[in-house]
Amino acid sequence: MKRAAAEIIREYGPFPGVEEVHGVTFDGQRVWFASGDRLNALDPESGKTVHTIDMPAHAGTAFDGRYLFQLFEKNIQKVDPKSGRVIATIPAPGNGGDSGMAWAEGSLWVGQYREKKIHQIDPETGAIQRTIESTRFVTGVTWVDGELWHGTWEGNDSELRRIDPQTGDVLEELAMPSGTGISGLESDGGDQFFCGGGPSGKLRAVRRPKRSSKTG
Repeated sequence: MKRAAAEIIREYGPFPGVEEVHGVTFDGQRVWFASGDRLNALDPESGKTVHTIDMPAHAGTAFDGRYLFQLFEKNIQKVDPKSGRVIATIPAPGNGGDSGMAWAEGSLWVGQYREKKIHQIDPETGAIQRTIESTRFVTGVTWVDGELWHGTWEGNDSELRRIDPQTGDVLEELAMPSGTGISGLESDGGDQFFCGGGPSGKLRAVRRPKRSSKTG
């Protein structure tokens, strides 16, 4: 297993009216983050919030290329990012114990914090298609170039972990500075991750390790 210190490239925030940053996703241009009572769209270049949607947003967030998905209590809401309208609602796999969420391969991937699990679910019905076991609490979840990463946060310790999507074995760890937690997590599809900072009210960009090939 590879282990290294996480390289924080940039910090965003704290933001006006935002006490906590929860779920995080990326639509190709803007970083969306959940802050309790709304979803916020951030321009990562300027660091400015360019759009907000008023809705309950206390956990994971995902984007499928057209719609946003937001965990809300025991459900997942599918949201039109332009109008803010809720298109559909499906049950969340953790029955309220859900944390992070990502979109990949036509499925939603939902973390269960204390259960230390990641579920692949059907985005239309919420049916669980498979479950991956982790060895640590699961916060944010993201996929990039066939790699499955999740955040973990226990006490003052927080890490980004790359795990084998078949076995759950840990392949790589990026340790955040002590006291720097990871709530939400999303890749930009390239060389960086966006990490929610929980009650710090901040969002952080972390460099993704370079690969010598697609398989790493």
